[in-house]
Amino acid sequence: MRFIGNIEAKSDSKGRVFLPACFRRILQGGGCDKVMLRKDVYQDCLVIYPEDSWNRQLDLLRSRLDKWNAGHQMIFRQFVADVEEINIDASGRILLPKRYMKMAGIQQEVRFIGMDDTIEIWAKEKVESPFMSPEEFGRELEKIMTNNNSLSNE
Repeated sequence: MRFIGNIEAKSDSKGRVFLPACFRRILQGGGCDKVMLRKDVYQDCLVIYPEDSWNRQLDLLRSRLDKWNAGHQMIFRQFVADVEEINIDASGRILLPKRYMKMAGIQQEVRFIGMDDTIEIWAKEKVESPFMSPEEFGRELEKIMTNNNSLSNE
């Protein structure tokens, strides 16, 4: 599953929001009727993980942590404790729990951003937060792509 795009939506008074149709089709095509939701580790946004993507992330994290290391156990506990399983209703809506809306600063209007195998949900008021200026983006992308090209040519 690959999600791309940037779509605005509104939640209702109960916190229900329609998942954008383009994302819903991808999820339905993959047989996904529930998703995992957690606050992003770095940004003030929420992240929707299709169940398969969530399981891959969890397996990757677990493979890098030592279950006999107390610090690693705390990291794993915090990562999984902040997750909620969310069902997609027959109308294509998901319910954003109030505590998650508060964590991300979401009032009513949201912006869904497709991030490859996940979907971010941002408060519309923070519309500029997830993006660099066009100039900075160009410079950083050039650095990354130039470094990767020089490595692959060796």
